[in-house]
This record gives sequence, structure tokens and C-alpha cells, in this order.
Amino acid sequence: MAQKGVQLDRETFSCSICLDLLKDPVTTTCGHSYCRNCIKSHFDEEDRKGIHSCPQCRKTFTPRPVLEKSIMLAELVEQLKKTGLQAAPADNCYAGPEDVACDVCTGRKLKAIKSCLFCLASYCEKHLQPHYDAAPLKKHKLVAPSKKLQENICSRHDEVMKIFCRTDQQSICFVCTMDEHKGHETVPAAAERTEKQKELNIQQRIQEREKDVKLLQQEVEAINGSADKAVEDSEKMFTELIRLIQKRSSDVKQQVRSQQETEVSRVKELQEKLEQEIAELKRKDGELEQLSHTEDHNQFLHNYPSLSALSESTHSSSINIRPLRYFEDVTAAVSETRDKLQDILREEWTNISLTVTEEDVLLSPPEPKTRAGFLKYSHEITLDPNTAHRRLFLSQGNRKATFMNQQQSYSDHPDRFTGWYQVLSRESLSGRCYWEVEWRGRGVFVAVTYKNISRAGSIDECLFGYNNKSWALYWFRESFKFRHNKVQTVLSGPRSSRVGVYLDHRAGILSFYSVSETMTLLHRVQTTFTQPLYAGLYLFNYGDTAELIKVK
Repeated sequence: MAQKGVQLDRETFSCSICLDLLKDPVTTTCGHSYCRNCIKSHFDEEDRKGIHSCPQCRKTFTPRPVLEKSIMLAELVEQLKKTGLQAAPADNCYAGPEDVACDVCTGRKLKAIKSCLFCLASYCEKHLQPHYDAAPLKKHKLVAPSKKLQENICSRHDEVMKIFCRTDQQSICFVCTMDEHKGHETVPAAAERTEKQKELNIQQRIQEREKDVKLLQQEVEAINGSADKAVEDSEKMFTELIRLIQKRSSDVKQQVRSQQETEVSRVKELQEKLEQEIAELKRKDGELEQLSHTEDHNQFLHNYPSLSALSESTHSSSINIRPLRYFEDVTAAVSETRDKLQDILREEWTNISLTVTEEDVLLSPPEPKTRAGFLKYSHEITLDPNTAHRRLFLSQGNRKATFMNQQQSYSDHPDRFTGWYQVLSRESLSGRCYWEVEWRGRGVFVAVTYKNISRAGSIDECLFGYNNKSWALYWFRESFKFRHNKVQTVLSGPRSSRVGVYLDHRAGILSFYSVSETMTLLHRVQTTFTQPLYAGLYLFNYGDTAELIKVK
């Protein structure tokens, strides 16, 4: 009796919301007491309705009542805690909000420890005992406590559903077999479960997956081995190339120095010859000067022949002076070779880089089925002002294009579209990526293209979808259409102001979706992309807009 009194006291001082001892007790105007946080949370949920009610007596309050602390209850609860009586052994057996409660208990219910699939009821330890003692009840199927027992009851006939209809692929009761499921293929639910478990064949699937794991491990080893060999071979070839360039540099240096020595030697030889000639002329000039002072004419005429017998003079035409241009031709030739080599390396590096990124080491994963799956590959894209037609105004951080009446003050640029009202993305697209375009107005081309699409004029080679370098989806005359290399395909699908684009560059897959509450496939392309791609937009008329949406 003493223990019963303790339990009664505990229940008296418990919050009816959390079923625990009152914490910071407060009392409503109707007289019921709750934990401050419990009743506050309850009123918070009712704020949007504008009417608040007591969880016990359902009395309503307008406006929301002010909660006052119950000083006496707070003191009593503190005293009860100090006595330690709240730790009664049976207390932790009571069912909380997340527990399955015993269906037999009255008043404050205990936790259920088993549920019976035959009785469709849950029992605490005490009320479960008959299922262990009574022979008819021992045959019942006991399972872990479940809140979903009522799902086993037929909503039409209020009978236990023990039969499975294979025709309609649903669980039914015995009465259903004679009613709306009459003539259908039906089996006991237990038999269908056994059959389904056989179909699963988990062990075989485990073995298959283990085999796949082993194959993937071998694939990893093969990838690593191939990559190591590619790096090693590439290093050897680049080393050979560097060695060849160094040898050619050494050869040019040696040839220049050898020619320098030859030319300097020739010049010095000529210089020495001229200096000797100058010395001889100076000597003759001195003798002539001395002879010119003699008064004896016969003496002058006698000595003159020896003075006039000068050695052959070096002609000035044999001296070829080229100021500052002695080896400029060599420099020009090396410079030309360098430029050609740079161009080759630049072009080939793009091919090498694309070959590495496009290497099919594994099959591409399947295309996503849901928008959430596509958003995993979302790619933030901006528009390139250098490609925008002068009638297109870019805004929203270069993500939105608007067709304007007046031309924009864009500077001249070789990448700018001059005929069609088009613009390309700044970022190139490779690998797997997804983006969405929101459009308003008459229509828009949502396209992808190679960067080397023509830009000048209104010829087909510049327009998205009218050449072999671009793929375009567009809305025209109440339907979506797709165009590539001038071939048009009329598509069926709902009109949508938002289009999603999925690209798997390696697999050669390009898909366009109508985006609303669901993703509706409009068109899929399977091809081989040979270059990186760029997103493109084309607007039809004044006021049309298209925006690359920031998807999350």
C-alpha cells in the first residue's frame, strides 16, 4: 500500500504532456499545471491558429494566456525529488510518446514488449503472459512491438489481411477473395513472402557483388598501372624532346661561334693588310716629301720611279659592313621555330588534355531519375559579355540576358555574335554537369555548342542548331523542337518556362528536360563530343529574357 501511495503521488506531480515530474511548474487559468517548456511549446504550435487551448480540459484562451509559476507545486516537486521516491522500479516501464503502449492497460499505460499479429494487439509483460500459458494463444505469432498493426486490417471488411492478391499486387482479407478480388490469383501472405524471399536470392547477389568488387579492384590496378606507364613514357618522350631542343640549341651556338670566328678572322686579316698598306704609304709619303725639297730636277726624276711603285691597293668594295645585323637572321629563324613549336604544343596540349579527361576507364553512371539526382551535378554558369550580341543586355551577375531595343555599348571583340541574338557561357562544360534556364517571352534557344562556331553575320554556320557544331532545344508555335545540323525534330511534352540540361560529355549524352513539379524528358542525344562544350542562349524578340538559374 505504501508503494501504491508513492506511485499515486508521483502521477499527481507529473506533467501530462511529457509524463515526467514537473519542471519549473506553471498553471493555466483553468487550473491545470505543466512544465513551463512543455506548455510553451504547445502554445507555440497553436499561435498560427490564434486560439490556444488546455491539453487536458480543452478550454480555449484568447489571447494567449500568461503563464505564472506555481510556487507551491515547485516546492512539493523539489521535496519529492529529495525523497528519491520517483525512482520506483516500475516507473521506467511506462510508455512514452515514442514507445508502443500496451493495449490492455488502463490509465497510465505500460510499454509493450511484444505485438501479436493474430490478435493485432500489443502487450506489456504482465498482459502478455496468457500467450505463454494458454495453449490456443501459444500458436499466435509474436513480434517486436509495432505501431503499424492496424495496417494489417482490411479497411473495407475489418478483417485481418492474411492473403496476397498477385493480380493486383496487394494484401487482402478472406472476404475480399469473394468480393472485388473474386477470380484473381491469390495465395497466403506467408507463401508470397517465401516466394519473394526466394526471388531476392540475397546470397547470390552478394556473390555477384563480391565478384564485381574483385573486378573493380583489378580495374583499379589496371588504371594505376596504365597511368604509371603513361607518366613514365610521357616523361621519357618529353625528356627526349628537351634533349633534342638542347642539342639544337648547342648546335646553333656552335655554328654561330664558328662563323663568328671565321668572320672575325677574315676581318682581322683584311684589317692587318690595310694597316700594312697604310704603313707603306706613310713611308713612301715621307720619302716623297724629302725628295720634293731637292732642287736637282734630274735627281728627282731618277728617284721617282721607286717611290711610285706602290703595292696593289685594297679596294673598298671588298669590305662589306652590316651594322648590327650580323646574326639577326639566325635570331629570326630561331624565333620563327620557337613560335611554330609553341603553336604545335598549344594545339596538341588541348588534344592531350581532352584525351586524358575523356579516357573511358569505367562506364558512366546512369542518368539521374529525379531532380535531386540531377542537382548533384549542378554547374554554376555565367554568360560571357565578349560573345553577347549588342542587342542583349546582361544582368544578375551575367546570368540573365534580355533582348533590348537599343544596342549595348560593347567593345569590338572577335568572339561577339554580330548577326544572331546569341550569347555563350564563359565556362566550358566537360564531364557530367546540369544547369537550368528560366525563360520569358516568345521563346528561346537553349543550346550547347563548340567554341569554334562562327560568329560573324546571319549565316547558318552561326545559328545554334543549324550546323554540326551545336545542338539546340527551342519553343516555337506551341511546341518544343530540337535542331542539330539543320535537322529539326518536333517534340511532345508540356510547355514549361524552365528547361533543365544534363550533359555527360564522356558518354556523349545530352538531355533536355521540362522542369516543373516533376522532370519530363523532352529529348536525349547520344553522340560523340570531340571538344569541350559551351552553353548558349538565343532570344527571339524584344523583351524576351533567359536566365541561368542558381540551382541548389
